[in-house]
Amino acid sequence: MSEKNYLLISATIFTLVALLHFVRLFTHWSFQIGAVTVPLWGSWLGFLIGATLSIWAFRLISQWKISHQ
Repeated sequence: MSEKNYLLISATIFTLVALLHFVRLFTHWSFQIGAVTVPLWGSWLGFLIGATLSIWAFRLISQWKISHQ
């Protein structure tokens, strides 16, 4: 697997994770792991981390394209 493919897959996964957290925040989906209910602030954290990693991966893709021309 090339670097570009790895970055593209990573960026896509992080984007999907961020979008799911975003949807959970505005639809107030409840989420439970065993007997523990995950609070909504956990989705704020998940959204911020997922979005940051997604943006980072897409920026690396654009830098990769420039350096491999």
